[in-house]
Amino acid sequence: MASAKDILDQIKEKDVKYVDVRFTDVKGKMQHVTFDIDLVDEDFLTDGTMFDGSSIAGWKAINESDMKLRPDLASAHIDPFYQQTTLVLFCDVVNPDTNTPYNRDPRSIAKAALAYVKSAGVGDTVYFGPEAEFFVFDDVQWNTAPP
Repeated sequence: MASAKDILDQIKEKDVKYVDVRFTDVKGKMQHVTFDIDLVDEDFLTDGTMFDGSSIAGWKAINESDMKLRPDLASAHIDPFYQQTTLVLFCDVVNPDTNTPYNRDPRSIAKAALAYVKSAGVGDTVYFGPEAEFFVFDDVQWNTAPP
């Protein structure tokens, strides 16, 4: 398991310019926010960063929109597709006042399901994934006539 110090060392070693924190909304759309490296410190990596949950469809009302992204340090990797060196961290969404998992965060739901499966004694691994037939093709056309 990576520590905040390990991540900060990796940032220096690889001359990282930006940190991109990512999470998935309940509809499966990946959301992200990119931070300049000057804003990333040990507190950012361990405690997380605040964001506006009302901007995510179906999450929070404007009057209760404060939420926190807490990075999963084990998910840290360099994104090879960015022009500038960018470190990616997937995040858990938590309630900022209690630091409890947000009940509409897919990662929190998956972690709760895994904990339930383990506690019930029916398994120790669960697999989650999209139903590809609904996401891979927008349209399919074919022709059986000779060319």
